Amino acid sequence: MPLRLRLALFGAAVVALALLVFGLLLYALLSRSVVTNQDEALRSRAYDAVASLHGNTLPQTPVAPADLGKSTDVFLEVMSSDGSVLYSTGVLNAIPPVASPSLLDAAQQHNGSFATQGSLRLYAMPFANGYVMTGQSTRVLESNRSGVVVFLVISAIPALLAALIASWLVAGRALRPLQAAAAAAEDIGRTRDFGRRLPQPRSRDAVAVLARSFNGMLNQLQDAFESQRRFVADASHELRTPLSTIQGNASLLASRSVNDQVRQAALTDVVAESGRMARLVDRLLTLARADSGLRLDLAPVDLRAVVEEVCRQAAAQHPDANLVVETGDASIDGDEDVLRQLLWILLDNAFRYARSTVDVRLHSEPGWARLLIADDGPGVPSEDRERVFERFYRADAARTGSNAGLGLAIARWIVGQHRGRIVVGEATRGGAAFLVDVPLLRGS
Repeated sequence: MPLRLRLALFGAAVVALALLVFGLLLYALLSRSVVTNQDEALRSRAYDAVASLHGNTLPQTPVAPADLGKSTDVFLEVMSSDGSVLYSTGVLNAIPPVASPSLLDAAQQHNGSFATQGSLRLYAMPFANGYVMTGQSTRVLESNRSGVVVFLVISAIPALLAALIASWLVAGRALRPLQAAAAAAEDIGRTRDFGRRLPQPRSRDAVAVLARSFNGMLNQLQDAFESQRRFVADASHELRTPLSTIQGNASLLASRSVNDQVRQAALTDVVAESGRMARLVDRLLTLARADSGLRLDLAPVDLRAVVEEVCRQAAAQHPDANLVVETGDASIDGDEDVLRQLLWILLDNAFRYARSTVDVRLHSEPGWARLLIADDGPGVPSEDRERVFERFYRADAARTGSNAGLGLAIARWIVGQHRGRIVVGEATRGGAAFLVDVPLLRGS
């Protein structure tokens, strides 16, 4: 069933329920009013009759008393003290109605009493010589009640139709922005035009909130789509170079007309380029895990021990460079393996561009462990110091080489997972200085 029809039926059902409750209350009030009016008419007629009978003789028997089985007029009876009928203006089954002893007793005790006998509503009132009784057929009540029911039913039908039509129109008006949003979303999904946005309503209702949320989601999708497209393009470009080198050298090695010197050079190129490609693939996998929402399991780590060990290994790999290391006590919540990867990324970057010296300093400040890795190379221009953390970005020709531009992007993700920050500035030796701040353990 369409949503618009369901909303229209729901609105009509609410109106129907309201009409039902209102009709029941109105019926109860009008029924009570009809009974009260009939009783007041009977009492008033009885009082008038008693007032006219004081000191007067009984009237003559009416020539044509009303047939109470058919008539709805008020009739009057005068009875003696023992209840026998002396005068009556109405007959039921050809004889005047007779009051029950209980009605006469109640009338004597309360100076007037009502009772319903069969199809008659009666009121008896004592006077000096007997009783006066007035009455009327109960068909009057039933007729009035039937009229109320007919009125309620007849008035409810157009009200329900009007409610259904109004609910249909209101639901259509309310759902029109949702239908437009659904059509636009379907078109965006079909064409993959993530730059398109839903029209923003001027109102502040739920539809406007939905449109703003959907447009925000489209912004994120567009950013992710563009980032993914650049990522694939850059990764393809970076992988093409080592693959082309390996393929060319493999073809050269496959030929028989090469000497040992050329063969050795080709093998060296194949080993170097395959290692470069392996590092690139490893970093791509790291970034892919980061994009998938990977969260590190943090545990207490002695950062000083990790820094000293990695620096010792790096010094062994770069014997021609001058590595200056100064460390202090610092314990943090971290992942030791990933912290080693962070240090290797920053140290490889520093050794790649350093002319002669790389500085590594670790010390503690209130609440923070601060790691500084600096070199005396060409440095990073101030306008590029934020962009160097983007994937596949290289600052300028002075700092390009065989690296793919993924290391610093991974470094920023690692620092972010440790609730820290990483920035790049200018070192005292004139090169680049990477500063990493990570929260210390409590009590450290």
